[in-house]
Amino acid sequence: MELKLLNDQGQTASTVAASDVVFGREFNEALVHQLVVAYQANARTASSKQKNRSEVRYSGRKPWRQKGTGRARAGAASSPLWRGGGRVFPSSPERNYTHKINRKMYRAGLRSILSQLARDDRIAVVESFNLEAPKTRLAAQKLKGMGLDSVLIVTDDFDENVYLATRNLANVAVVEPRDVDPLSLIHYEKVLITKPAIAQIEEILG
Repeated sequence: MELKLLNDQGQTASTVAASDVVFGREFNEALVHQLVVAYQANARTASSKQKNRSEVRYSGRKPWRQKGTGRARAGAASSPLWRGGGRVFPSSPERNYTHKINRKMYRAGLRSILSQLARDDRIAVVESFNLEAPKTRLAAQKLKGMGLDSVLIVTDDFDENVYLATRNLANVAVVEPRDVDPLSLIHYEKVLITKPAIAQIEEILG
């Protein structure tokens, strides 16, 4: 698999050879869907709380007698059938939303996503991505000059200037190869990877 190598003007300077094991796999839609759903579910926190019929604040008195009124039988105002009554299956902070994904499945899903992005020409490679100072203006100018609007930047090493300069830019994120996740790969229109980071991704997912 050949990936485009861009210069600072966003033009294709040459190509970079990438492993077919990581960037040349067939797209497995079912696996990718399972991976994205599990990733979103595992990031979810159970913060809602509803009351069951034993927790709502109502008297336990029978609303009316059992027979002779012409109305339906009722035993308590806390019944889930009544307005203001308790819920049958209330949400609870103890609820667990996590999905289990095996390590092999996770890596296979990432390989499938990267391969499809490469086929769709949504992955580009640069020699390096550095900034002289931690200024948002500098990062915005550099990305605009390269023709990038929505981009996930994968750098081989943590650069504080790049991190500080891009954290206030909408639709821009900077991560290291070990922190690449399926949701970010799909969310951003373009994935910009530094050349040394390609080798790290291949080592992790190969």
